[in-house]
Amino acid sequence: MVTAAQGVTTTHVGLAQPLVRIDRLHVHFPITSGILLQRRVGAVKAVDDISFEIWKGETLGLVGESGCGKSTTGRAILQLTRPTQGKVYFGDQELTALSGEQMRRMRKHLQVIFQDPYSSLNPRMTVGSIIGEPLQIHRMVSNRAELRERVQELLRTVGLNPYFVNRYPHEFSGGQRQRIGIARALALRPDFVVCDEPISALDVSIRAQIINLLEDLQEQFHLTYLFIAHDLSVVRHISDRVAVMYLGKLVELADRKELYQSPKHPYTRALLSAVPIPDPQLERRRERIILTGDVPSPVNPPTGCVFHTRCPIAQRICGAEAPQWRDINGNGHMVACHFAQPGPEPIALRGGGGAL
Repeated sequence: MVTAAQGVTTTHVGLAQPLVRIDRLHVHFPITSGILLQRRVGAVKAVDDISFEIWKGETLGLVGESGCGKSTTGRAILQLTRPTQGKVYFGDQELTALSGEQMRRMRKHLQVIFQDPYSSLNPRMTVGSIIGEPLQIHRMVSNRAELRERVQELLRTVGLNPYFVNRYPHEFSGGQRQRIGIARALALRPDFVVCDEPISALDVSIRAQIINLLEDLQEQFHLTYLFIAHDLSVVRHISDRVAVMYLGKLVELADRKELYQSPKHPYTRALLSAVPIPDPQLERRRERIILTGDVPSPVNPPTGCVFHTRCPIAQRICGAEAPQWRDINGNGHMVACHFAQPGPEPIALRGGGGAL
């Protein structure tokens, strides 16, 4: 899928500003001690000083290991979780400065598709009530006949029978429930949708159908996606650009093709080396990068580069100084690594403490 955003990766020609902009975002969850007189004894640094943009019409994939802060980032953009520090802009509107009532009025522009289609739908409500509720809250319909017509139209749009409006969630399969969740997200005709691992809880046979549906809906309604996932093959298929996250930090962000062909950060290379290749001969010949050790705790992340405790090329500077988030090739390929070099070739992984 070719969008204006792909040409924007280098020059952003024709676009005055991104649709969504994240500026030095922090989300720290406090750790308290005591029962009656609770005092703060630490914090879980789920998201720790990240900045990036999402351009209108594109899909930005956000990948990383479980617990790295991907979902928290998505929730912070939508203000479902209020940031500890930093700013989130939607167009020229600073979301982090809005009151609760002001943010409620902005909700119709920003929606979310949740990971679990089983827990994200109210089992006591019919499908018609689930999809129609946001239409009623935001007063986008004037009577019950119009409400029913809109709900049936949304069901058709996501590939479901429009006469399912009186059924309950337990009467549907996982894939059908996720389609209901997608219909609910589209009800208000949003501009931006956070897809929070929307296929990870589904059967493999259903995943391709949901991905194809999301792509069709993006083209039909001119949507912009933040697509959160840990499956790199899926992200490669649907995304225009890909951001890689580790322990609350962004370590690399680039155009999809460039990131998969020439990854600059050692962590990105390790993730890509774990993606299966259907060709047995290529699978046997390719480089395997096995990271040693465990992911450090976000309560007490490492100093300097957060990846240096597991990095196969780590040097003394990596533990002492945090790498700069920089555009390495001058075309929007951002990376945070002291040893990443410009050019088409990936960084050479030699020496250090990792097993290759």
